[in-house]
Amino acid sequence: MTIKTLTFGCRLNAYESEVMSREAEKAGLGTLENGAVLVNTCAVTAEAVRQAKQAIRRARRENPDARIIVSGCAAQTEPQTFAEMEEVDLVIGNEDKLNETAYRALPEFGINQFEKVRVNDIFEVRETASHMVQSVDGHSRAFVQVQNGCDHRCTFCIIPFGRGNSRSVPAGEVVDQIRQLVENGYREAVLTGVDTTSWGTDLPGSPKLGTLVRSVLKNVPELERLRISSIDSIEVDDTLLDVIANEERFLPHLHLSLQHGDDMILKRMKRRHSRSDSIAFCERVRKLRPDMVFGADLMAGFPTETGEMFENLLSVVDDCGLTWLHVFPFSPREGTPAARMPQVDRALVKERAGRLRDKGTEVANRFLDTLVGTTETVLMERGGTGHTAQFAPLRIGTEAAPQAGSLLRVSFTGHRDGLLTAVPQLPDALAGTA
Repeated sequence: MTIKTLTFGCRLNAYESEVMSREAEKAGLGTLENGAVLVNTCAVTAEAVRQAKQAIRRARRENPDARIIVSGCAAQTEPQTFAEMEEVDLVIGNEDKLNETAYRALPEFGINQFEKVRVNDIFEVRETASHMVQSVDGHSRAFVQVQNGCDHRCTFCIIPFGRGNSRSVPAGEVVDQIRQLVENGYREAVLTGVDTTSWGTDLPGSPKLGTLVRSVLKNVPELERLRISSIDSIEVDDTLLDVIANEERFLPHLHLSLQHGDDMILKRMKRRHSRSDSIAFCERVRKLRPDMVFGADLMAGFPTETGEMFENLLSVVDDCGLTWLHVFPFSPREGTPAARMPQVDRALVKERAGRLRDKGTEVANRFLDTLVGTTETVLMERGGTGHTAQFAPLRIGTEAAPQAGSLLRVSFTGHRDGLLTAVPQLPDALAGTA
């Protein structure tokens, strides 16, 4: 064992874990006799923190003499939680984790031998550097960081305190990064960030996200497929809408940060859109791109949520025509306004989240039904799995799994447990890997 990385949370963390591993290697952690474990945590929910702590304990049992270094959003927002764990050797902040020098704080390197926590004020960070990565381990598509932090203060969200204010990576650096990844064999890229649609607000001239997307597609013509990890629909600009309507390489799948479908709850969340805004956006995009499929983050059991308000959340799924639901049961995060609001009983929160997930299964299966009997080119992942352009998950029903990273023409024969079953249409199309 040399350096092992455990990643929790968003796609941005997946990208940053690649940087962490590289910087730790440069710092010399790979030379440690018993290796090191890097834990990149998430702070979105209390459950995410619990899972990280559980993984740390398991990592210590499996690697009793390794050095365990914890970072990420949860380490930034509650460093003492991890510093108090006897399994942990070092806690570093979200910005420091991307720099070689932070990993030299281990006793083996003679620096800060008595300082277990190295977490600085994230709001002092003014820039987001473009950390060039050659690949994204274990992924067929490349995640590229274009933005970090958030200037908004939704009442339920702790993430700005883990990520700081919004900061953008200049367009030229994003283009260079994607060009490098394409040269290394990647056919699909995903633009990631904490509040991706706020990209550009801190750059000269305040360009919009659509400008970045158009620049990537224009300047990297070899890139075959492009996605955005998540967007705030109220911030989408006309240039991005034009790209959605007219650029086939921009895939027909958008994941929306909706959170709820009741106007009063949205106000108490301090969101900047209304229910009607969400519905109007989906209708507008679908007119521009009829094959567009929407996913969404939705939260059940927000403080003060009544039965009627929850029904408005359920019904927005059909009113917006959502297909892929990412359901969160509300989790009070200490230090946020929502944690001080009148709470919904935890059993009721769990029950409502379950009903919302059932709704998600219903709409997903309804969509999968429409794909049975059709054919499509898909990007293959590990173990014979993959996703369609509209992000429907699939598995190849043959003994010989296609190579990860290949683009393969398949026919869909059915679906089970949320997965399409597919067979290769052209067996000789297995060539080409990322």
